[in-house]
Amino acid sequence: MEPRREVRILTSFFDDLDRQLRSERGPNGEPSIADFQAFDLLHIVEVFATRFDDLPERFAGRSDYRELIATGHLVYAYVVVGQLSSDGAIELAEIEIDLTG
Repeated sequence: MEPRREVRILTSFFDDLDRQLRSERGPNGEPSIADFQAFDLLHIVEVFATRFDDLPERFAGRSDYRELIATGHLVYAYVVVGQLSSDGAIELAEIEIDLTG
């Protein structure tokens, strides 16, 4: 089992959430930003904290960038990019969300 790493979420990640989700639930039941943070984001942080080295490289030959491609609890799927920082923490920098499949 890998050691648990610290995970930090960068402003750019939250900017991506703001761009893709609403502040309130959508008229067709689309999740709000708060919904996503309460359910799916906790899982994302856990995966990066415990399984970073098992995730696929985002760029060939760059093991410091990894991505998580997964189905969500509230969204159809998402891709999250994390980078290993110089202090050993993982920084979540990007997210792309697919609401409908």
